[in-house]
Amino acid sequence: MKRKLWSFTFNSATLVLIPAAIGINYLGKLFAGLLKLPLWLDSIGTAIASVLAGPIVGAICGAANNIIYGLTMDPISTVYALTNVGIGITVGILSYKGFMNNIKGAIITGLVVGVVAVVISTPLNIIFWGGTTGNIWGDALYAWCASQGMPVWISSGLDELVVDIPDKLAVILIVFAIIKGLPKNLVSLFHSNEEIESLDNAEEPKKD
Repeated sequence: MKRKLWSFTFNSATLVLIPAAIGINYLGKLFAGLLKLPLWLDSIGTAIASVLAGPIVGAICGAANNIIYGLTMDPISTVYALTNVGIGITVGILSYKGFMNNIKGAIITGLVVGVVAVVISTPLNIIFWGGTTGNIWGDALYAWCASQGMPVWISSGLDELVVDIPDKLAVILIVFAIIKGLPKNLVSLFHSNEEIESLDNAEEPKKD
């Protein structure tokens, strides 16, 4: 029995998945920041959680990661919890619709998620940081656009676009490879409530 799109159950599999996904997000963002990469890499765990356990779990992982990273490393990250929530919901919906079952669908998912991230993040960039993203590659484009007299929302949108589209494509393709490499019995823990319940109760003695 396939899980419902918006189902959410605190079973043992989900309780293990959430901190693991948050940790993957945290390390990815830290790695990208330290190496000054033209990517964020902060939504790999979010996307994994969304594919395995649905959009609600993915959104929780995404928001928690940004809040934790903001409190421990970079306060700027906190406001972008909204972006990671949007990413989790989008990946969860598209995965439920079957887009993560093949490479073509994964590429489409990456592009859609990239656009969603741009739409959510651009207003935040303008409100809090004058339109910049904090990524040196994107901000270089922003500076050039501004020097050409372009409106701030166009400059900021392009700044976000040149980082988010390649970033989300890379993230989703990484997640696609990870999910395809997982054992089927592990993946099935998140897709079938009956299997989860049977595993939880497997060792319970029969009652007369």
